[in-house]
Amino acid sequence: MSIATINPANGRTLRTFESLTREEIDTKLDLAATAWAAHRQTTFEQRATWMNRAAELLESEDHSLAHLMTVEMGKPIGAAVAEVKKCATACRYYADNAVRFLADESAPSSDGQARISYQPIGVVLAVMPWNFPFWQVFRFAAPALMAGNCGVLKHSSNVPQCALAIEDVLRRAGFPEGVFQTLLIGSSEVAALIEDDRIAAVTITGSEGAGRSVAEAAGRSLKKSVLELGGSDPFIVMPSADIEAAVSTAVKARMINNGQSCIAAKRFIVHKSIYDDFVERFVAGVKAVKVGDPMEGSTELGPLATSAIRDELDQQVQKTVSAGARALCGGKRIDGEGYYYEPTVLVDIPEGSPADEEELFGPVASVFKARDLDEAIRIANSTKFGLGSSAWTSDYDEIERFIADIEAGMVFINGMVASEATLPFGGVKSSGYGRELGVFGIREFVNIKSVKVATPSTSHASTE
Repeated sequence: MSIATINPANGRTLRTFESLTREEIDTKLDLAATAWAAHRQTTFEQRATWMNRAAELLESEDHSLAHLMTVEMGKPIGAAVAEVKKCATACRYYADNAVRFLADESAPSSDGQARISYQPIGVVLAVMPWNFPFWQVFRFAAPALMAGNCGVLKHSSNVPQCALAIEDVLRRAGFPEGVFQTLLIGSSEVAALIEDDRIAAVTITGSEGAGRSVAEAAGRSLKKSVLELGGSDPFIVMPSADIEAAVSTAVKARMINNGQSCIAAKRFIVHKSIYDDFVERFVAGVKAVKVGDPMEGSTELGPLATSAIRDELDQQVQKTVSAGARALCGGKRIDGEGYYYEPTVLVDIPEGSPADEEELFGPVASVFKARDLDEAIRIANSTKFGLGSSAWTSDYDEIERFIADIEAGMVFINGMVASEATLPFGGVKSSGYGRELGVFGIREFVNIKSVKVATPSTSHASTE
């Protein structure tokens, strides 16, 4: 199987790579197992030195690394540079805090001394997506390596150069050979990797279907898994909200990363009293989004990552419109080179249509009208997903209702959902389980070991 870099801005193949053979995979797993035996014995201070050096390399090479992202998956170059810099912040965050997050904790005991110890578990397999090809990996790698684990990366097959560059950065930062490796392989190899005794655990960010397959394989092998499987995030706007701020943020929250973000706002739920005003402003904002070459600094929306992703999105839109929805702007592919899709706003969306039930991964916003607070929350929770959510209001009681009643792993009030190194990231329902980032992220892949040392009994003391 060939793994290729195809520029989504023009559809041209730039480089191809051959997948690793089974023998080559086996060699890399042996290397990872050997590396872990040594890496787990290193000090936090040593790991932090390497991790801080990785941050320095990311910052000094941000433009060249960003260029790889843009040519492989179409991210606007400015956003790509920002992504590389964000990875550096995660490296420094865990370099600075891992020793505190994983320090032994004393525990109450009626007899003797007790403590809780956090210890590395081994080689962790990461199955990562293409949409944030650096950030998704570093938010796993930084805590995992700082905890004393090793990592092997099965990246998405359309970003092979990004995958190899990440391994290169960590190697040049000083991490010993085998501590972090990229495996250029297809998805058909993942199940066998999970079953391999040299793999201790697995984390995946991807589709619901891919997550189910990984969870099934991990379950058969009785191995820890963390799943982040996307979402259909609600963006609720109530009458007391700052409408101007809500609208400008809504446009950004839907179009960020060419509309291809798990935590992008996808379903806009607006109170009936402000619905018409919001929609008018929102459509104007979406129409003003600049579509173009992602290498141009002024471009706000580039191409979708692959032709298949664009075609699937178009099918979802057409089915929704055929079911009775209206497209107030956009609603079709853009002719010409590349995998571009028009910025789109859908309203009057029927129940059971794709825009009502499915995740639309691209620059398509679905707008719903809510009679009151209760209906807004009902619509927000009507999806099978539960990753992020955003609610806009200045009413304290409404804020507390949103925090308490929205079924999601994250609730942002009067702001756009975003991942931060300091905050746990993950969802509920079909958005998966487990958490990345924050203190919870580094503790996902450690052995939480209870230790008790009993006080020696005087009856067993020597009489000599």
